[in-house]
Amino acid sequence: MQSSTSFDFQTDVIEQSTTIPVLVDFWAPWCGPCRTLAPVLENLAERHAGKWRLVKVNTEEFPEIASRYGIRGIPNVKLFSDGSVIDEFTGALPEYQIEQWLKQALPSPWSADVEKATIEMASGNEATAIALLEGVLSKEPDNRKATAMLVRLILCSRPEEALRLSESLEAEPEYADLSESLRMLCTLLMRDPGSLPDGDSKAAYGAAVESLRSGDMDSALNRFIEVLRDNRYYDDDGSRKACIAIFRLLGEEHEITIKYRRAFDRAF
Repeated sequence: MQSSTSFDFQTDVIEQSTTIPVLVDFWAPWCGPCRTLAPVLENLAERHAGKWRLVKVNTEEFPEIASRYGIRGIPNVKLFSDGSVIDEFTGALPEYQIEQWLKQALPSPWSADVEKATIEMASGNEATAIALLEGVLSKEPDNRKATAMLVRLILCSRPEEALRLSESLEAEPEYADLSESLRMLCTLLMRDPGSLPDGDSKAAYGAAVESLRSGDMDSALNRFIEVLRDNRYYDDDGSRKACIAIFRLLGEEHEITIKYRRAFDRAF
């Protein structure tokens, strides 16, 4: 922890944050909540040594810094990374709440590998992207972004593993829709084809599932929509649910989603 009595903000916060995240506690001696929060932050800083560093800035001693960063209420805690504020909170939060905040706010040390995987995905190099993401998760299992990317890539070839990994996304509001879609599609892919309900739509529906299993989302959507037109309620409305799940998986701006969205909307 860095004391505010002998430090240089540019060196100890801005420059230091380019190598490790810096948590800055803006406080004042007269502030009761500041005195409550201080030992909590110090305990967390000790517990997470090496992941981030704590710097305390007395706003009475350094009013120009407080003014520069718009401090209007204290305690105010700002998280710096690469020289900029990336998140903050105001008030004396309880320790468990700060832990949750840190979990979301701290940048991953493996973010560069995740970005490389994103580039490889966009270039069609899925095997390379999968290897990068699996490497990230071996070192940081709770990296939600890497998990979400990986389950998209292995959904068709390794649905059991994709389903297991997607369970960690269920409690994250950002990934709630994706998690639900993955659960639906994984269950469909793992299902015994012989267990499909009898009926005129069985063959077409089974073909749609096989297209999905091969990763051909274009063909899968086309076939699911055909079944939807003929018998919407086949397999408990399975075609409609599968289409919605694929749209969510691909994203509304994906060319395949755009290609089939209108046909889907008109199918029932």
